[in-house]
Amino acid sequence: MKTSRQSVILDIIGEQSIETQGQMLEALLARGVKSTQATVSRDIKELRLVKEIGPDGRYRYTQADQNEASESARRLEEIFREGCVGFDHALHTVVVKTLPGLASAVCGAVDAMGEDAVLGSVAGDDTGIIVMRNAAAAERLCAQLRRAYKR
Repeated sequence: MKTSRQSVILDIIGEQSIETQGQMLEALLARGVKSTQATVSRDIKELRLVKEIGPDGRYRYTQADQNEASESARRLEEIFREGCVGFDHALHTVVVKTLPGLASAVCGAVDAMGEDAVLGSVAGDDTGIIVMRNAAAAERLCAQLRRAYKR
């Protein structure tokens, strides 16, 4: 269902200018796909859709350049590796310790990983909190981070 809905979203933005999530919901409904604003918002994030100025001077959703997206992912990984000094989990929460001033960037890097079990993150100056769906997901994320970043 998710894959087919996202495929329809890509078709829609390829055929017409969509400026808002509300317009996206209307276009989906016109094609027989019922959705919510929250779901469309997640789809836009997962599909890495961005807004650009169209020929008519108005903003519209479009797919990000894949080279740009991979470069962005590489930079986020580098930020995580260089800024993170440690992490651990307690129940469904992952706590990330960073160098001063880098918690927001490191949490942004984790958010950008696209992990479905990440519900959201909050960052201070040198500490970030990542809320996971459950304790098992928090444990898996920490294990994944340890393998990927040799911590």
